[in-house]
This record gives sequence, C-alpha cells and structure tokens, in this order.
Amino acid sequence: MTERSIAPEGFEGYLRDWKMSPALVVGDLVFLTGMTGAGPDGTVNPDPVVQIELAFERVRIVLEAAGARMVEMTSYHVGLQDHIAAFREIRARHVSEPYPAWTAIEVQGFVTPGTLVELRVVARIEGKTE
Repeated sequence: MTERSIAPEGFEGYLRDWKMSPALVVGDLVFLTGMTGAGPDGTVNPDPVVQIELAFERVRIVLEAAGARMVEMTSYHVGLQDHIAAFREIRARHVSEPYPAWTAIEVQGFVTPGTLVELRVVARIEGKTE
C-alpha cells in the first residue's frame, strides 16, 4: 500500500522543521498530525475560542487538500471543563452526518506553551468504496 504526504500551502514547516507530514494518506485513510490553535508564526492567542476556531480551520484546510472527510477525532484539552461548551459549539459547525466518532481527553500541556487544544483526526478519502 502506497503512502503519500499532504502538505498544503502554509504547512511546509511541518515537513521542514519537524520532519512530519501534516497528513499522511495510507490507502483511503488520512491520518492528520495534531492540529492546534497556534498561528503560522507559532504564536498562541490566550482566548480558547480563537484557538479552537483556528485548530478546526487548520484541520479543514488539510482535509480539503486530501479530498477527505473526518471519521474520527480525538481532542486533547488543557482545562477541558473551562472551554468544553465553546468547543462543542464550534465542533458542531465543522462536522456533518454521519458524525465522526469523538473522544475528549484532559492533558497537562503541549509542546507550544499556552496551547489549550489539539485535534487528532482520522479521515477517509471521499468517493472511495469499501
């Protein structure tokens, strides 16, 4: 089974600086690297809503580049109870039926200081049959 990297414009730093693909396609599945609400320059807005919106926007960009649809998401949170209501509201705008599976996990922290949320996504390329 062949594998290919997905690196949309603006995501080149993943390959260059971290030696990882923003997403890796294996067969008809797409595995995304954890997406956070850090800006392209690495800055993090302290507002959880801004971070959550940006994380979902980054996921959307990568999924569109892959031609894929989210089937599973694990969200990692610092201070889960502090922003879960906002997270659920934002998430609802970014998913459609059949809704992807979802697990939310509280964590102590992330590589980039100030990050509150990271999204791990598995997707499937649209149009492929089972």
